[in-house]
Order: sequence, then C-alpha cells, then structure tokens
Amino acid sequence: MKYRRFGKTNWQLSEVGYGMWGMAGWTGSDLEEVHRALRRSVELGCNFFDTAWGYGAGKSEAILGELVRDYPDRKLYTATKIPPKNWKWPSRREFSLDDCFPPEHLEEYVTASLKNAGLPSFDLMQFHTWEDHWLQDDRWYHKLSDLKSQGLFSAIGISQNRWEPWNGIEAVKSGLIDAVQVIYNIFDQNPEDELFPACLKHDIGVIARVPFDEGTLTGTLTKSSTWPKEDWRSTYFVPENLHASVERAEALRPVVPPGMTMAEMALRFTLSEPTVGTVIPGMRSLRNVEANMGCSDAGPLSAELRQQLTHHRWVRQPTTWSQ
Repeated sequence: MKYRRFGKTNWQLSEVGYGMWGMAGWTGSDLEEVHRALRRSVELGCNFFDTAWGYGAGKSEAILGELVRDYPDRKLYTATKIPPKNWKWPSRREFSLDDCFPPEHLEEYVTASLKNAGLPSFDLMQFHTWEDHWLQDDRWYHKLSDLKSQGLFSAIGISQNRWEPWNGIEAVKSGLIDAVQVIYNIFDQNPEDELFPACLKHDIGVIARVPFDEGTLTGTLTKSSTWPKEDWRSTYFVPENLHASVERAEALRPVVPPGMTMAEMALRFTLSEPTVGTVIPGMRSLRNVEANMGCSDAGPLSAELRQQLTHHRWVRQPTTWSQ
C-alpha cells in the first residue's frame, strides 16, 4: 500500500481507503464477511474509512467504531457525514442552510455519530450534501469551529452532489474547509477541469468516491440486472440509466489490457490522478478487498491508456433518479 499526503491536514492516507455505504444501503451484505473484509483491509495497509450517519441510521458508524477499537495500536483515520435536516439527496439550489444544516442540527448529529461509533472524536466531519451559496451564511462554520475546538473532530469536509463538481469550488477557495469528496471515475472525469486545480492551489484533500460508477465499471452488470426493492440500486439503475451505463461499459471492453480486469483498470484510473488523496471503493468481501488494495501496489495506468480513456468521458446532469 502506498500513502499520500491529504492536503493541509498533512495526514498520510492509504491510496485506497474504504467506503462503508454498502454495509447499509445495499442488499447482499453478510456482516460476518464485512467484518473479515474490514480487518483484512487494515492488514493490507488501509487506514482511511469513510461512513455516514445516513448509512443505516448509524449502523455503519457503529461498525467503524468497533474496527477502531480492535486496532488500538494503529492510526485509522475516521470520516463520517452529517445528514441534511430535510433528508433530501441530492441538495437543490433552492435549499437554504436552515433547510439542511442549521447550527443546532449540526451539533445534534455530530453528537449522535460519536455515540453511534463509541468514539471520542472523528478525524473528518463532512456535510453529506452541499450548496456553495451556504458560504453566505457563516453560522455553519462558527458552529463546526466550536465543536472542533472541543476536540470532537479534527477537520471539516464537504461531500459534493452527484455530477456537480463545480458546486464546491467556492468552498475550496474560501479556506474554511479541509477536504472535498467527489465522484471521480472513467466516466466522471469532470473534476479534472476546475475542481482539482482549485484543490491543488488551496491544498485541499480530495476523496474520490464511486470509482466503479456504482458497479457499472466492474463490467458485471447487464441490461437485465435487478435488485430487491429495498436496495438503493433498484431506484438508481432505472432502465434509462442501466441501459446507457451498460452500453458505456461494454464500449470499454476493447480497451482493457490483457491480464487486467475492468474493475482494476477503473480503480487504477482514479489512482492515476495525483490530486486524489484517497479513493474509497465500497467493499463487502475479502476477494474485493484484496483485489482493490492490490491496485495501489500496481501503480497508475500508462499515459497511453489514460489518454485512450479520456474518450470515454461521460458528461451527465443530475436528474430525479440520480440521488
């Protein structure tokens, strides 16, 4: 495992971190296997774990707290997210700070997340949705600064809305945050245009999420793939999205080098971007952990392959099902 400096926090994070959403919003999770996978990731050098109150109403946070206690002699960096008060994902332009993150709500959920995890503090506390115009109402910053001064977390971050990497650039420039979490993968290359240069200039840590495009870039989905009603993917992969995504993935197959899977190519694409501090694939099995952690040692893709993949960029706009 290789490590990268995470912006002005100066943390040394594993290139491949661990996204913990799949333990709550996706079906097919075996908790015994999840615990084995988490522990295997630590053994392989993973030291960054990203969760949220919204992942099972604290269930995922509790799993993370247990993992941290199991490794008292290792520094495991913990990140969670405060849910919006109106429970709307993604945010919309008309939402105000009072709709989503009034000061009393911030304090309530910072406290709740710490209780769920059974931890005295988190390393990174993030907004689970974001609007740049909230910068005009600095009550959020004063409240989080107060909670930070109490030692409840060490850094402040934002999780950017799907397919809106522009909506967060002003937050980066403000100097009020330490990190951004953004979708970045072979299809979603848009952060390279403006967000990544801004993060580099202002020394903001970047967490890349959804490296497999919610599963499309593993190459395992088909146009007939289905999920149980309670699984989040059943509402995301509506026919309009599923069919287009599968077609895009199929167009990638001729580009995948011999001896490499599409999933490995996808993850190494994300790691090939030096602005990324860590990438957080969701992993629920030992097999996936070992394959994904190995991508760090394998290194970045060749410049020639990266150039080929620029032609697979897919510019998408948020819609009712994109969440």
